Amino acid sequence: MQQRTLISACSFEGKGLHTGRVSRMKVLPAPANSGIVFHRTDLGPGAFIRAVAENVTSTARSTTISSGEVSVTTIEHLMSALFGLGIDNAIIEINNVEVPILDGSSSCYIRAFEGNSKELEAERKFINIDKALEIKDEKTGSWVRIEPADHPVFDITVDFHSNVLGVQTAHWDMDVDYAKEIGVCRTFVFFHEIEYLFSNNLIKGGDVDNAIVIVEHPVSAETLERMSALFNRPALKITGNGYLDNLKLHFPNECGRHKMLDMLGDMSLVGSYLNAHITAFKPGHTINTNMAKKLRACLGQ
Repeated sequence: MQQRTLISACSFEGKGLHTGRVSRMKVLPAPANSGIVFHRTDLGPGAFIRAVAENVTSTARSTTISSGEVSVTTIEHLMSALFGLGIDNAIIEINNVEVPILDGSSSCYIRAFEGNSKELEAERKFINIDKALEIKDEKTGSWVRIEPADHPVFDITVDFHSNVLGVQTAHWDMDVDYAKEIGVCRTFVFFHEIEYLFSNNLIKGGDVDNAIVIVEHPVSAETLERMSALFNRPALKITGNGYLDNLKLHFPNECGRHKMLDMLGDMSLVGSYLNAHITAFKPGHTINTNMAKKLRACLGQ
């Protein structure tokens, strides 16, 4: 199997979910064995960051990579699209600190990248492991386990102790159509978190067009009106299955599939595809990227 890159550059523009800043971003072809490299064009010609696990500096509600004073945040949806569509090499030029949230999924990247990639002469690198690795978070109950396999396989279980979500599972391997089954799945937030996040300037770029909103607890009419005003939208309602009616679900387990989208993006920071079976319970950016760091350390990378 050969490495791949883009045929032609793709441009994107939008606001960051957490900063609210508008970024212009261009994803460019790159030579074989380049990997994925970000370039903060607003900081000068030398402001490059390799998208690898040891450069992760924050996982507070998204994944941030840094090199010295240069940082790029909320990279996971873009990284997931590159990984899921088999694009090994790219240079990403961005003129601000945060990757645009766009519609909250990888759909915009999929539309731009599908049919716009080509094979390179070099073979794709696959990492083989000879023993299982596991990492646990005793506080959250989360864990990630990697076991030897002859091809990449991911299985996750998501449990927020939510009556609306229940326990959701998701699966991906290289025979699953990433574009249709995983990449279209949007980020999500609980209704009771929104006002806190806004009041603490944590989702300056969030709106009801780029997130599924889960309504776990009873909400008064006055609160719904306030939320409608906050988002500058007509009156919002709660559906019978416990979601805000701003969006229709693509799948009953779309939230679980979005956590798979995130995990693929985070685990792509290993820098190569893994011939391994990755299983996870309650995955999140912190434990995902810690596992990617541990694996790269074990491999001496």
